[in-house]
Amino acid sequence: MMPCMAALTPSSSFSVTLKLRLPNRAGMLAKVTQAIAAAGGNLGRIDLLDRVLTSMVRAIEIDATSTEHAEQIVQAVRMVPDIEVLEVDDLTFDLHRSGKISVEAKVGIHTPSELAMAYTPGVGRISTAIARNPEMVYDLTIKGNSVGIVTDGSAVLGLGNIGPEAALPVMEGKAMLFKQFADIDAFPICLATQDVDEVVQAVSQLLPVFGGFNLEDISAPRCFDIESKLKARLPVPVFHDDQHGTAIVVLAALINAFKVAGKSLEDARIVVNGAGAAGIAIINLLKLAGARQIACCDRFGIISRRRPTLTAQKQAIAVEQSGTLVEALAGADAFIGVSVRDVLTVEMIDSMAAEPVVFALANPFPEIQPELVGDRVAVIATGRSDYANQINNVLAFPGVFRGALDCRAEGITPEMNLAAAEAIAHLVGRTDLAPDWIVPSVFDERVAPAVAAAVTDAARRDGVAKH
Repeated sequence: MMPCMAALTPSSSFSVTLKLRLPNRAGMLAKVTQAIAAAGGNLGRIDLLDRVLTSMVRAIEIDATSTEHAEQIVQAVRMVPDIEVLEVDDLTFDLHRSGKISVEAKVGIHTPSELAMAYTPGVGRISTAIARNPEMVYDLTIKGNSVGIVTDGSAVLGLGNIGPEAALPVMEGKAMLFKQFADIDAFPICLATQDVDEVVQAVSQLLPVFGGFNLEDISAPRCFDIESKLKARLPVPVFHDDQHGTAIVVLAALINAFKVAGKSLEDARIVVNGAGAAGIAIINLLKLAGARQIACCDRFGIISRRRPTLTAQKQAIAVEQSGTLVEALAGADAFIGVSVRDVLTVEMIDSMAAEPVVFALANPFPEIQPELVGDRVAVIATGRSDYANQINNVLAFPGVFRGALDCRAEGITPEMNLAAAEAIAHLVGRTDLAPDWIVPSVFDERVAPAVAAAVTDAARRDGVAKH
């Protein structure tokens, strides 16, 4: 096992299935499982596929910490005497083969009369009705329940500028989440351009089909320009999830984390590390919610007004203070990291105020491993599903779009995002609130309806709801 693996938790995202032939005698399976455990793997399901007098075939699921770690586990099993490895399957790759989404008809066509209504000649009546009254497109087509998931592949997950083809599996996954959690029909749109105006033009030309657009994995600062131009141009919701989805869930989690820590958002000193799209959106939403003391750091330290050159986005969040991340954290109540792995140390946490809140959200490796924190913090959260308190955007965007589509909102306002965050926070009651339970589960069926209702109410108050 590699030395660095000790601090990491095996994850299903690096899971393999080993198909093995073992001698049919006592103790052979135990030898295999011992080899897997010694190599740092977590055992999952074990199936008996075949058995004869002298041998048996088993399938064993194993979670690892990385691709390299999975290979080490396989090699450890190969070293067990008398064991034959017949097949190694990467379960994540298997899940993605041939794509993860498809088009499914809502009505069946089994007779000539049904064909005549669904397609020609009957469909001509529908087209004529829409031509006479374009608003009917919302009622008579998929548009009223459809979202285009738009990316240019320039900032995919933590992988960087890997292109639109490599972004497609991520956008497919996003479409699955829209459907499962909010029953919204979403489709990936991976554009072969990274020119701001070309992206805006391409998305604008898709307006007849989609009732809203979710921008995804577009690098800063271009993402700000694309979002602002599309919002000015299109009369439908445009939502950059990397910005606003992240900000919504962070605010929801911070509201509850401060309850656990006995702190208030208004009085707390908050340090945000990372001044990209997510970091800036988090700061803006925290301010709208009432936070008054926020310092943001990038790789050069605190973003100070004293810096000679700052982008417009950084100018808006700059503070008088200057210095390093270490200096910013001294006495701080909360750390929110949307940056890079291992940037936070135990010593830096110890310099914070009593009962600090730490959100280490870099993925797949957080700013500090939760195992290193121990009882030094009141609450720790990450972006990973294998730790408690996962800050996951799926708590936000399905409900935000469900609410926006239901009231045919002409856009998504900051107040709608604030309402979404408060709705998520309120789903964790005071009797359930705990250091390891500050946000509801992503599988909590109350989340999307609660967020949708809050968003719809806020849209009506802001005057952007057409229904």
